[in-house]
Amino acid sequence: MGRGRHALVLARAGLRTFGVDVKLDAVRDAIAAAAADGLVVRGWCADLETRSVLPADRFDIVVVTRYLQRDLFPSLRTTVAPGGLILYETFTIAQRALGRGPTSADHLLEPGELRQRFDGFEVLFYEEVAAPDAVARIVARRPTSN
Repeated sequence: MGRGRHALVLARAGLRTFGVDVKLDAVRDAIAAAAADGLVVRGWCADLETRSVLPADRFDIVVVTRYLQRDLFPSLRTTVAPGGLILYETFTIAQRALGRGPTSADHLLEPGELRQRFDGFEVLFYEEVAAPDAVARIVARRPTSN
């Protein structure tokens, strides 16, 4: 929810929207901004680094931007409902060459890593770019059956 504008875009599109952020103010701000527009956004203040299990088969779409926590991937894979989508974008190790943004390997994807993390999903879109930021992006659908 740190990027509360994503929650607003989804809510404006008519989707039931639920956001998670470690910062209570970010959660409150997103809920208040939605309410000011006559929209409903639900929020959960949580530190996913200490609680990395999300509810199973819960969400039709999960959006993750500019965040990498590798031990969260198994939970992200299962929190998306069968047939649902994951939209994920975050920095790659090529970001170091740009001299800004994260530099720790803990916060930077290796080449091809994001696609590999969603192996078995139907990949609808995937790219890795080096500018203006070095990021990997994926849109993938969870299979309806295992």
